[in-house]
Amino acid sequence: MSEPLTPAQIQSAEKTLTRGTWAITAGAVLFSVLTVTPLVERVTPNEWDWTAPILPLVVDAAVVIVVRLDATVARLGGNSGKWPAVLRWMTGLMTLLLNVGDSALKGDLVGVAVHSVAPLLLIVTAEAGLAYRRAISRAVERIERSRATERAEREQREHAQREQERMEREHAERSAREHAEQLERERAQREAAERAAEREHAAQMARERLGHEAEMRREQREYEERVRREEQERTEALRREQQAVVERSRQERRVLEPALERLVTDGGQAPVNTAAGSVNGAVNAADSFTKMSEQDARAYLRSFPEGERSVRQLAEETGWSVGWVSARLQERREQEAARGNEPVEAVL
Repeated sequence: MSEPLTPAQIQSAEKTLTRGTWAITAGAVLFSVLTVTPLVERVTPNEWDWTAPILPLVVDAAVVIVVRLDATVARLGGNSGKWPAVLRWMTGLMTLLLNVGDSALKGDLVGVAVHSVAPLLLIVTAEAGLAYRRAISRAVERIERSRATERAEREQREHAQREQERMEREHAERSAREHAEQLERERAQREAAERAAEREHAAQMARERLGHEAEMRREQREYEERVRREEQERTEALRREQQAVVERSRQERRVLEPALERLVTDGGQAPVNTAAGSVNGAVNAADSFTKMSEQDARAYLRSFPEGERSVRQLAEETGWSVGWVSARLQERREQEAARGNEPVEAVL
């Protein structure tokens, strides 16, 4: 299948047809003027011989009009009707008859044939040119329709391609957006899981810390309870020991006091001195034995609830003065008033 002509090729063909038609028309017109003028001069009075070229010019002008207008109408793709065809054939026959008239009157058949070439060529060229232009117009119209169809199809394909690209782009954007949303959800879930793990870890650490602190407090309470029991046991043992010492001291005093009284009533100087020295030594020994150190005296005072023993009894049992014992008891009462019901063993 041959390739369709390009617009430049079609335009070149039209130019060739137009130039050829006008070349043939110009030659036929000139030949007609030269051929018809002598014939018209013979049938025209001598004083009007100068009008002889007018007739062939008029006929040829009609031929030019027909050729020109037919070319224009054919290029426009229209149909001018029957009268242009009548004018075309009439001018062609008139040109033919005028060109062969002189030869025909002389009986010159060769002259008739020779002079009929230009008019016949002009008539056929006009008809052929009209047919050519109509064919070219139809071909151009067909080509234009084909190109319009191809252009429409191309535009449709381009539109479909653009639509496909748009849909693919929207799909890619939607996929990217969904992927970003999925990543955001995963990140949010991961952060939520991490925060939950951190809260759980913090709660676990807090529970362990609270458990450790509770264990420490329990161990501290057990230790304090153990220390308090040991202190109470030690204080109780010391109190019992001190009570035993005080009781022995009282018993020794009870034993020595009657002997001292008997020595005094007997009135013996030397024995008295001897006995007195013995009694004083015993008393001094008992006194030095029964006076407690300050730490032991404080612990001894702590071992009795307030009011169980009098100040004098505590002073006699500890070996300290009544004022010192009273001062320690007063400090104990002040500290208990300041701290409520807390024990004050650490101060005493």
